[in-house]
Amino acid sequence: MSEILRLRELMARLRAPDGCPWDQEQTHQSIARCLVEEASEVLEAIDTENPELLREELGDLLLQVVFHAQIEEEAGRFDLEDVAREISEKLIRRHPHVFGDPKDKEEDADAVIDRWEKIKAEEKKNRGEDNASQLFKDLPPQIPATLFADKIYKQACKLELQREGDWDEKAVNERAESLNEEKAGLALFEWVAACRQSGIDPESALRKFVTSQVQKMERKNQSAG
Repeated sequence: MSEILRLRELMARLRAPDGCPWDQEQTHQSIARCLVEEASEVLEAIDTENPELLREELGDLLLQVVFHAQIEEEAGRFDLEDVAREISEKLIRRHPHVFGDPKDKEEDADAVIDRWEKIKAEEKKNRGEDNASQLFKDLPPQIPATLFADKIYKQACKLELQREGDWDEKAVNERAESLNEEKAGLALFEWVAACRQSGIDPESALRKFVTSQVQKMERKNQSAG
């Protein structure tokens, strides 16, 4: 028996009528925070470059996937096999340069990403979720504000809109020239500390600013169209 199948059966046993009372009463909502916590611990293991800890934390994160899939299997909607099948099919579909025509190769990682985004957009269009008129692709609202800002800035640069925002692009470039990880960490920490002293939630402040910039550029794009 594969260890994945064993884990799936263990989870089913825990959720069974004669299983664990705690596991039996859990729902997607009640264990949602566990998913975030386990993902954070995986990141910690990566940052500390500890392979033994990473192995353990990846197992804890995998358990969350199995747990959610088990809840859905009990409801008769889908199971872990369906989850694995769907992501496998998605990987094949979005990597035609690997799994398709051998002649259809991409030259570099940027070209791969561009094709991935085009295929993803086509999938959304086929599902009736076409947002072709939007400049910026939708992002999960729950992602950390710093990651949200990073992704939006990346998209702005790709669209050559980095000088359309309310930030000082010249200052950004000047800071980038002499920046390293240690200096960046210090600067970010000082800004977070200053926000705390001023009674400002830095996460909320950054998210609101980035959201306002997205809305501003989207409105300008719609007016131009």
